[in-house]
Amino acid sequence: MSQVLHTPPPAPAQAEDDLAALAARHGLSVSGARPSLREYVRQLWARRHFISAFATAKLTAQYSEAKLGQVWQVATPLLNAAVYYFIFGILLGTSRGVSDYIPFLVTGVFVWTFTQNSIMSGTRAISGNLGLVRALHFPRAALPVSFALQQLQQLLFSMAALVVILLCFGVVPGVSWVLAFPVLLLQFVFNAGVSMVMARMGAKTPDIAQLMPFILRTWMYVSGVMWSIDSTLKHSNMPHVVKVLLESNPAAVYIDLMRFALIDSFKAHQLPHHVWAYALGWALLAGVGGFIYFWKAEETYGRG
Repeated sequence: MSQVLHTPPPAPAQAEDDLAALAARHGLSVSGARPSLREYVRQLWARRHFISAFATAKLTAQYSEAKLGQVWQVATPLLNAAVYYFIFGILLGTSRGVSDYIPFLVTGVFVWTFTQNSIMSGTRAISGNLGLVRALHFPRAALPVSFALQQLQQLLFSMAALVVILLCFGVVPGVSWVLAFPVLLLQFVFNAGVSMVMARMGAKTPDIAQLMPFILRTWMYVSGVMWSIDSTLKHSNMPHVVKVLLESNPAAVYIDLMRFALIDSFKAHQLPHHVWAYALGWALLAGVGGFIYFWKAEETYGRG
């Protein structure tokens, strides 16, 4: 009677090792695996033209269905400024003691809108573009960065209206206007970093997008958009820690630096101490920290 010898099946661990060796031998890798940080930066830089084109396309399409079209890019922040002027400048009297209040207010609204819209659009960068994320292979950080770039482009359009307003109210262009460029660069890095943090959080918990308007509105009220932090702190008995928090608030830092750059009556003594260090520190902390935080979850985006 013959006996048939059966080879026992390999153990699960052995089978996995064999499959991994087979994949490595043929140059295969895990689909969607997170690359190294250095490689991820290289991939993102290689997609810089896509990031720019995507941001421009989103900006162009944003008001495509409105009859006034791109006019709303400037009209929206101007209308917000008009509402804030009526409520805060006239009814609540926050304009008292603030020179050139209308340029002061409009500058604050425009700069704040840049941060607010960057973070809001960044929160939905992954969850609102799942079709793109699941269909194409690219570094996902390209999405929140492109949305921040879109908002920077929109701000640059709005700056033309801001310059007209400044000239109408007697603000004379000066050498200090050049400072607006490094301020915008630092603010863009900060906004992009926060957008990446919120994009990762929004990808996992989409409900965060519903909560963000309330958080951003609260942040706006404490950022000196409609009122002068310097004038208020001079005539208040707030605890020292509260004063430090108000002065080091990143939104307030970038707003005050832009006011200092563009408005003659906004002097250096109205800025908090070490304001440029604050601006650079927040940009590096948010930009580098937000990028690494987003990269850590690269392989999870679009799954589940």
